[in-house]
Amino acid sequence: MATLSSTFALFFSFALLYFNLISASFSPLDHYLINCGSPEHTTVDFDHRRFTGDVSDSTASFLTSTESISLADPNPCPKSSPIYHTARVFTRPSKYKFVIKNPGMHLVRLHFRRLRGSLDFSNAKFHVLANGFVLFNSLSVEMGKGFEIVKDYVIGVDSDVLVITFVPSEKSNFAFVNAIEVISAPNDLIADVAQHVSFDKNEQIHGLLKNGFETMYRVNVGGWKVTPFNDSLWRTWVTDDEYLKSDDGSSKVHFGGRINYQEGGASREVGPDNVYNTARVIRSSGNSIPELKMTWTFPVTKGYKYLVRMHFCDIASIARGMLFFNVYLNNNLAYKNLDLTEVTNRLLASPFYADFVVDGDSSGVLTLSVGPSNMSLPHAVDAILNGVEIMKINNSVGSFDGKICAHAVLKSWKRGNGNVLYPMLAAVFMLLMAFVIMHRRRTGVTDSVAWWRLPTEIPEVNLKYGNQLSSNKL
Repeated sequence: MATLSSTFALFFSFALLYFNLISASFSPLDHYLINCGSPEHTTVDFDHRRFTGDVSDSTASFLTSTESISLADPNPCPKSSPIYHTARVFTRPSKYKFVIKNPGMHLVRLHFRRLRGSLDFSNAKFHVLANGFVLFNSLSVEMGKGFEIVKDYVIGVDSDVLVITFVPSEKSNFAFVNAIEVISAPNDLIADVAQHVSFDKNEQIHGLLKNGFETMYRVNVGGWKVTPFNDSLWRTWVTDDEYLKSDDGSSKVHFGGRINYQEGGASREVGPDNVYNTARVIRSSGNSIPELKMTWTFPVTKGYKYLVRMHFCDIASIARGMLFFNVYLNNNLAYKNLDLTEVTNRLLASPFYADFVVDGDSSGVLTLSVGPSNMSLPHAVDAILNGVEIMKINNSVGSFDGKICAHAVLKSWKRGNGNVLYPMLAAVFMLLMAFVIMHRRRTGVTDSVAWWRLPTEIPEVNLKYGNQLSSNKL
């Protein structure tokens, strides 16, 4: 099995040296928060963010649909954010268009929650498209449940407009959405390179920015839940208890000092202080090194590649140069003898992250572990992990949810709804022929009437059809 040599030790730390340091107060050029279906000009959510209603005059240009309705929950749950009290419902393909001032990677978040009332939201079956990507297929999620669903993406926008399209399926009457966020991402959020780890490979790959990413898991290891109010990119980080498989011999640590962010390393937009100031660690208390690992498991969809970002910050060692450990992905050695002192310019409490790409195999589970290495020291910290992010990478047809590309989704909607025309045409044709027969009987004409078979089939859409956008995907 191939492993990382010591020459890779500096790679992860300095791969981003060409980026400028992003200030702690991130101020994106593109920052759209839309409360769909709301007549209110401004709605403040639980995290004190101001969402603009898509019914107000100032946002009328975003929504291009002429066949949609706005709904309000007559009895909203007081524990739910105000952005989930209204929704925009579409009966045909409909678009939101956002003017982009800063081309590049953008955060796109879609918010869903059913409303109380006469409309059965469990019947909502639809796709969501964005600039050639298939973001979402509601067939894979139970939309009728009474909980909030947030779909979180990072996609590239190389033009001056981002188009988000909602397409009802041919077996559904409608699509809906409660809120939309479109925010330009910091330049250092996603790097173009990562380490591809598999059973027989451990090699550097390039071209990640040609793809899009869907956040599947964002975990604060050893810490508390981090809400959007405490994250400069308005993200949510959950606790790791649900995913921790083995923690024998490990412990949680909390740090009350200052996190030392450095230029060229992880910024606050990559990971907030509340992630880096907590961790789980393995610590040896005697002269022997414990033979154990901390392991986390995450359900994933097979057939996709995943970007795994692991966050590290040595907040537990009493001195520099005392922490060495190994990193494993799907039981494959991903990083050997990781020395946080070396990759952080010999500074404690300085954040560092490593990006890996792994394949979602037939097991449907992604496993990551950290544990002591052959360089670990007694009476010291022998492994640490502060945070984990797992992002699905779109497949070869530009989809995060299935094997149908955006072009085929739109074309299949036309096919499904085109069927309605044929019964109408048949009815008109039958009326005309009845009129002709009655007229001939009245005039004594007995010539036979020529009948033509109506078309009853529509050519099938090639659901494997790709597009130019997907040709460069992983």
